[in-house]
Amino acid sequence: MLSEEMKIVEKDGVKISNPVVIEGLPDIGLVGTIAATHMVETLGLEEVAHFESNLFPPIMVMHKGVLTDPVRILGNEKLLVVTSEIAIPPLAIYPLANVLVDWLSAKGARLVVSLTGFPEQNRLEIDKPLVFGVGNMEQSMNLLKEKGVEVMTEGFIAGIYALIMKYCMVKKIPAITLMAQAFPNYPDPGAAASVLQVLNNMLGLNVSVDSLLEKADEIKIKGRDLMRQTRSSLERVGKMSEQEIPLMYR
Repeated sequence: MLSEEMKIVEKDGVKISNPVVIEGLPDIGLVGTIAATHMVETLGLEEVAHFESNLFPPIMVMHKGVLTDPVRILGNEKLLVVTSEIAIPPLAIYPLANVLVDWLSAKGARLVVSLTGFPEQNRLEIDKPLVFGVGNMEQSMNLLKEKGVEVMTEGFIAGIYALIMKYCMVKKIPAITLMAQAFPNYPDPGAAASVLQVLNNMLGLNVSVDSLLEKADEIKIKGRDLMRQTRSSLERVGKMSEQEIPLMYR
């Protein structure tokens, strides 16, 4: 049933082998989407595949006169970036996460890193957002500790990246989520810059955040509609429960 609802369509001639995967789908503060888009532009990554589903709204995106699907995978043989220019509808979250992780497993993915925001009500008072990490197994937890990332030890994670972490665990793929303090309801380029700096250190990348911060005002304006759509979607999947404390402690 999931394969009927959602599928990944690869471009002809694409070669992918044991990639590191960055997931930046719309979420709190559009942190992952802003960071992923900046990575794609900075590194000059090209589309390698896209998602097709009757669970998505009937939307195509046009860039420089060329029509493209809004939910895409861009990259090269060793690095993939998953991103979207539309909010992921609640009914599409489970099949998208499932189909994505199955596809990544078939490609021999060696690490999946999700970039997102953690709702911070006092964000306006924070100059440089803190970044927290969550790992799905010992290997990914060790990587976080080795790179000096503060590990979140109690709380909830919710949304598509929570499912991606779960399904990766089933497939024995190490997965990490990097969460920056972010505005709950507004696009947050500053938080995106913070997660990119941690990602650079973790993976040995060199994605400059200077131009991202210089375009912060432009990004905030362009991201308003997507943030509004994303906020509506997040409310419907109980995303705001991440701010709560779980009852049980281990």
